[in-house]
Amino acid sequence: MQNVDTTKYVIHAEIAADGIVERPDVVGAIFGQTEGLLGSDLDLRDLQKAGRIGRIDVQITSSSGKSSGTVSIPSSFDKVETAILASALETIDRVGPCIARIKVSNIEDVRASKRRYVVDRAKQIIMEMFDENILDTQGITEQIKQSVRVEEITHIGPDRLPAGPNVLDSDAILVVEGRADVLNLLRYGIKNAVAVGGTNVPATIAELCSKKVVTAFTDGDRGGELIVKELLQVADIDYVARAPEGKCVEDMSQKEIVRALRQKIPVEQVLDYYKIKPLSKKQKRESTTRRKSLIRERPVRISRGTERSAEVQTSIQVHEPVPEMDFEAEPEIVEEEEMTVEEAGLWFQPHLEALNGTLSARLFDRNQNVVREVAVRDLAKELKDSNGDVAGVIFDGVVTQRILDIAADKNLEYLIGAKLGNIVKSPLCVKVMTGEA
Repeated sequence: MQNVDTTKYVIHAEIAADGIVERPDVVGAIFGQTEGLLGSDLDLRDLQKAGRIGRIDVQITSSSGKSSGTVSIPSSFDKVETAILASALETIDRVGPCIARIKVSNIEDVRASKRRYVVDRAKQIIMEMFDENILDTQGITEQIKQSVRVEEITHIGPDRLPAGPNVLDSDAILVVEGRADVLNLLRYGIKNAVAVGGTNVPATIAELCSKKVVTAFTDGDRGGELIVKELLQVADIDYVARAPEGKCVEDMSQKEIVRALRQKIPVEQVLDYYKIKPLSKKQKRESTTRRKSLIRERPVRISRGTERSAEVQTSIQVHEPVPEMDFEAEPEIVEEEEMTVEEAGLWFQPHLEALNGTLSARLFDRNQNVVREVAVRDLAKELKDSNGDVAGVIFDGVVTQRILDIAADKNLEYLIGAKLGNIVKSPLCVKVMTGEA
């Protein structure tokens, strides 16, 4: 038997005999035909008694009058003596009365096999038995802060809705889908979120929405869209923010949350997009004094007159931020004001007229100076490549969602085009103005 404490190599050989032979015949041939061949120092019988070689293992089968099998001999010698013993096996030409042939097929290094086992097992131990979440000082501090924030979660209303600690005191709140979303926002210091707990919007949410500036912040899936539609019908919300498509609010990082909230859409655009009628007057709040004033900028539309003379100035329609009104007071109706060029401060009117029909765009700095003029087809690329020197754009083209998104990413102040395309979401940070021919 192989001695696992001393064995260094295992000699593997193949045997074939022209006749029927059995294991004792093969072992006897090995001892008998190698006796005296290598001298007394390498005599197999003496080496086995001394424990320098292990038990000779023979596996042999017979078929059609012939025999074949394998021979394994453990050795505790070094590679030179082991090679000599292996080559001595190939000198055996008979087993019993039969002609036989032995061929060494392999010499296995037992220590190499053990080393491979040690490496594989060490990898397994590292993966299974060590805690990889070893935090540095900053990580430990952040983990403690997050755990404290998570512990601050509260429940409001008879429905016991999960909410942040500042929901009742804050003028503006976020309405999210579930408890996990509230917890994730708390981790990043957002403490004014409350969960609806499903598509059935509770009365507590409707009451909160009547008193505060509300942003619905939902997942970027079908379920999030359904919740937005229901909130639009049963609650008075002001903005809608969505997670990236296919992503949940509870899985978003701090950077993704901030970006999504910055790109929130005014509720008027969402109502128009989903073809949903606004709330009736009875469902509106009674007074705006309980609500934080809200500025919702809309695109400015410039109506160009047919006659452009020095005496008759082009009239414009400016959609200014509309203050919150008391919807119960029916006689008071907010009308859109018509302002002259001087009143609106439309310094850009000459540029817009000069660009009419040229399919060109002018990029301006913060002092209203032209930085460069490019073709409209290259406008998106120019804005992406800008390094902060562009504050606004006037161009003879359609204001599309793509151009508007790029302008928002580059922190542009205004975007003035010939027409307004199909805009689904309009960032508040960019003022959009259009001129109709």
